[in-house]
Amino acid sequence: MRPDVGSPCRTRALRVFAACLIGVTSLAQPGLVHAEWFFDEQAIMGTAVRVELWHEDSAQGRLAIGVVMDDMRRIDAEMSTFKDDSEISRINADAAEGPVQVSAELASLIARALEFSETTHGAFDITYASVGYLYDYRKHVKPDDATRERAVEAVDYRNVTVDLAANTVSFAKKGVRIDLGGIAKGYAVEHGAQLLRERGIEHAIVTAGGDSRIIGDRFGRPWMVGIRDPRSKEGVVTRIPLEDEAISTSGDYERFFEEDGVRYHHILNPKTGKSADLVRSVTIIGPDGTSTDALTKGVFIVGWEKGIELIESLPGFETVIIDADGGLHYSKGLRQESP
Repeated sequence: MRPDVGSPCRTRALRVFAACLIGVTSLAQPGLVHAEWFFDEQAIMGTAVRVELWHEDSAQGRLAIGVVMDDMRRIDAEMSTFKDDSEISRINADAAEGPVQVSAELASLIARALEFSETTHGAFDITYASVGYLYDYRKHVKPDDATRERAVEAVDYRNVTVDLAANTVSFAKKGVRIDLGGIAKGYAVEHGAQLLRERGIEHAIVTAGGDSRIIGDRFGRPWMVGIRDPRSKEGVVTRIPLEDEAISTSGDYERFFEEDGVRYHHILNPKTGKSADLVRSVTIIGPDGTSTDALTKGVFIVGWEKGIELIESLPGFETVIIDADGGLHYSKGLRQESP
């Protein structure tokens, strides 16, 4: 079952400049108010959440930003595995014993995650958490081979059943865990953008870490989005002009540690439980943030050649991939030059 990919990507006549995505940049300077542009940044979901928007009314503009920030906190409270009272934590504790009642929103997102598992032939798999919980990147902790191999036996998205009529989630066996870290931030920025559109806002950007949702343009000019050099905090490898799109980047530099020349990072291959090593970063552009976030993980696992093949099979999506040697690869739409 293929996820809803929406309308074709509206990136127009893109020319990829030699330079990449250091997060999202705009013509406004961070933290400053330019006429009716309003901006705020807060630490939520374990990352920097930023909202920038245009509004004619100062009070309404600031209120709209507050609504998005509150929604981000709500999603974090419900979907974080780091909170013992979250819905995800309840699922992981009890779903192997029987169906666990959850919100319609969470049941729907888990069901959509399973659809992306089908689309990527299991490369994207929220049950990676069955082995992922054994890693602690801050403390440089990793499982030994025997422990990792036992844990991997529970990694299979087909072990998860979602009943959308009853809003329940169950696991087929003990040892299964799920984590929505590979899709929740993309969902959160998409939902935040939806809240802004419902308030009549036509020009904005919502960002959570490597995931961004752009609404409209900057009054006739695109938002310029840069892709970070995975081996340089300040380096940028390319910049892309975007309007009314979602964009997500996942890289091996987000959460990692190095030991004996090996980089252990948080994007794990579901088949092995080891950090994927075929690429350094993946950027996906598409019509909605939930899709772009999930697809970055699937492409990261399969590598740049199969990844480009996958993305070019999905109408409305484009990708920029930096391989394990630092080489840049673009999907067909991003290789088109401006007239």
